[in-house]
Amino acid sequence: MAFEDRFRLSSHGVITNDAGQVLLLKANYGNCAWGLPGGALEPGETIHEALLRECQEELGLAVNVHYLSGVYYHSAYQSQAFIFRCEFASADAVIRLSHEHSEFAFHDIDTLSAVQQQRVKDCLNFNGVVVSAKF
Repeated sequence: MAFEDRFRLSSHGVITNDAGQVLLLKANYGNCAWGLPGGALEPGETIHEALLRECQEELGLAVNVHYLSGVYYHSAYQSQAFIFRCEFASADAVIRLSHEHSEFAFHDIDTLSAVQQQRVKDCLNFNGVVVSAKF
């Protein structure tokens, strides 16, 4: 990779409900897939700043970040995704989706795609060592 080459970086949060289901958002762009809250870093942002900004934009809520659990390379997108364990900052949180998403729902982990399952399971089973993997 040359010095001037660019690739994508993104930060995403794993947020669960009391039943252990994980929050996913349905995008209004691309292939309209379901994904974890979060998104691409803007120039000058840290991975933590991007996560906090994206969650505020997408959910209309602040989140508390507990830890970084993994960094995953996605060859299809030339992207590195940083996965964090998060929770809503307020116990009475009400999600207000941005125009980027049409729906939100809490999903059982075993219904997620293989890639999402690995990222979420790595996060929820975090043992203090950040996982690194590629797809």
